[in-house]
This record gives sequence, C-alpha cells and structure tokens, in this order.
Amino acid sequence: MTRTGDAAPPRGVPLPPRPRVDDREMLVRATRLRDELVLRRSVRQFSERPVPREVIDACLQAAVSAPSGANRQPWHFVVVTDPETRRRIRWAAEAEERSFYRDRAPDDWLDALAPLGTDERKPFLEEAPCLIVIFAQLYDVDAQGRKRKHYYVHESVGIATGLLITALHQTGLVSLTHTPSPMRFLNAILDRPQHERPFLILVVGHPAPGATVPAITRKPFDRVVSRR
Repeated sequence: MTRTGDAAPPRGVPLPPRPRVDDREMLVRATRLRDELVLRRSVRQFSERPVPREVIDACLQAAVSAPSGANRQPWHFVVVTDPETRRRIRWAAEAEERSFYRDRAPDDWLDALAPLGTDERKPFLEEAPCLIVIFAQLYDVDAQGRKRKHYYVHESVGIATGLLITALHQTGLVSLTHTPSPMRFLNAILDRPQHERPFLILVVGHPAPGATVPAITRKPFDRVVSRR
C-alpha cells in the first residue's frame, strides 16, 4: 500500500501570465490602491438607489477567488434585495440586538461602542437596497449525503469577505459589516442548512445624501506594523 507521503505530487498548471512590473510601477500601484482604500468607511445611512445585479455579481466573483484551506471554498453568499426579506431580517436582528444592549452586553463593551453611536436600532438593514449574507460552511454534503470536512473555515471566509469589501469599495459603493448575536435566525429566513453558520451581514448600497460617519482615528502605522 502506498502511503500518502509517498504519493506523487499532483500535476500543476502554468501560472496565468501577467505582465512584468518593475519596482517603480509596483510602488505607483501600491500607493494608488492605498490612497483609495484609506477612504473606505463603514456607512450606516443608505440611499434607496438600487445597485445593478451585474456589479454585485462581479464583486462576488472577485470574492470567491480567495484562497481557502485545502481549496474547500467553505462559503456561501446570499444576495438579498427583496424588501420583505430585508424587513424580516431587520426585525429578527433588532430583537437580538435589544437583548444584547439591554441584558447581555458587558459595560466595557458598551463603553467601547459608545463613540460609534450604535444601538439596537438597525434601519439600514431595511433601507439599503442590498444585503449580502455570508455563511461559513463547516463541511460539504454530497449527493449521497456524505460529509466532507472543511478546514480553516473562519480564516478562509474572512479573507473572501475582505476581498468582497474591497471590490465593492472600488466600484464606488459603500458597505457596513453587521453581526447581530446570535445570528441563527438567518438560516431560517434564508433557508440555509444547519451546517452553514452565519458569518456576517454585509449591508451594501450608495450612501444617503448628507451621510455622516463617526469621527474616529486609526492607530499609528508603527504600532501595528513591525519588522524583524
């Protein structure tokens, strides 16, 4: 019997060709991307202006190109544009949030949230034209009902979500990550299986006229980056 460690390595395919870029051009590209992404902010006030389906699909195609543990791609994205479904998600989320803010949240957490001005009211879940609900899959189930375990699920889904947020920002849209706790009501509303766990709700759209964001600052660069 051949052991796994003695098996021949899988055959690869050529790396897709890309033009060679010199150091100067790399710096130009990196600086341009940095200058664009530092403008990204989480927005809670949305316009009713619809978002083209083709734009969302293109951003999702970028997101699902993310690396994942053993290439298991342990994610599922549900795009919610139906007003009634968005309303149901808002009602269920606000019920959980009321319990959180009034009964379950420790004082230090509430103190940390205070500068952001958040509370149990989540009108953006209904006002924004699009919600993307991201599920993390613990395993796959094939046509015969057999399970196939997934690996590094949260890391993989987090990377894909980051790519999605970046892609949406690059189109000119704004977004907000929302994580009511617990979130299992999303499985029922969106008819997703129990082996998928809600990861977060990404609220997507155009900013409302006159939208504002909290006055926050970022940690200094040298406090979050080091070299050895």
